[in-house]
Amino acid sequence: MSHVTTATLIQMKQQHEKIAVLTSYDASFTSLVEDAGVEVILVGDSLGMVVQGQESTLPVDVDDIVYHTQCVARGRRNALLIADMPFMSYSSAEQALGTAGRLMKDGGAHMVKLEGGATQLETVGQLTANGIPVCAHLGLLPQSVHKLGGYRVQGRDDESARIMKEDALSLEAAGAQMLVLECVPSGLAREISESLEIPVIGIGAGPDCDGQVLVLYDMLGITPRQPPRFVKNFMPGANSIAEALEHYVKAVKEGSFPDAEHSFK
Repeated sequence: MSHVTTATLIQMKQQHEKIAVLTSYDASFTSLVEDAGVEVILVGDSLGMVVQGQESTLPVDVDDIVYHTQCVARGRRNALLIADMPFMSYSSAEQALGTAGRLMKDGGAHMVKLEGGATQLETVGQLTANGIPVCAHLGLLPQSVHKLGGYRVQGRDDESARIMKEDALSLEAAGAQMLVLECVPSGLAREISESLEIPVIGIGAGPDCDGQVLVLYDMLGITPRQPPRFVKNFMPGANSIAEALEHYVKAVKEGSFPDAEHSFK
């Protein structure tokens, strides 16, 4: 696999080639993930739950993400590396610039990811104006889980679906180069994916997004908590972690994951 860039991913979308994305938090797993053919690696604030044992992603801070991004950067060879912007690290455009600068300069990230729609347009614009690639995130926003009242599917009613579609278009216009949709009905995710030129990556958003992402530990079945409904454990039937990762990439590429069991209507 040659070096993956944002241009690579846009070309994959145009050619209807699915994009395989996984989280990773250290150099060893990163090497296995790359060998399996994953194009994009996300150092997610999910590390708070699966690595640190926190109840949510909220306690994760910038130092945590920088450290784990450094670890992953040492193990990666060709995949595009995205780092999450932690909770309350981008409450203003100025703060976001400082956080993103650390994640890229100190951590080695190629892109940063932040959550939110219309409220983040100025921040996305400022980041992209300063040469910082941005991945936006709509639908279920883990950093806003208390405001949302729990981990619930988003966009099921007409009004919230309309707002999400408008937010997606506005984020793209502001400069976002990728979008993650989490816990969104499959039909809505398909509409958004088809309406944008940038790649749309789903997690619990049905099979019609341009790519899929899962938390590495979830798809390997090694987290003690009950996994979300959209997660599939790829270890059964695999002889090794490496083989399970290959099965995940193959399922994403051929469109067999997610199926109806791992999607929402």
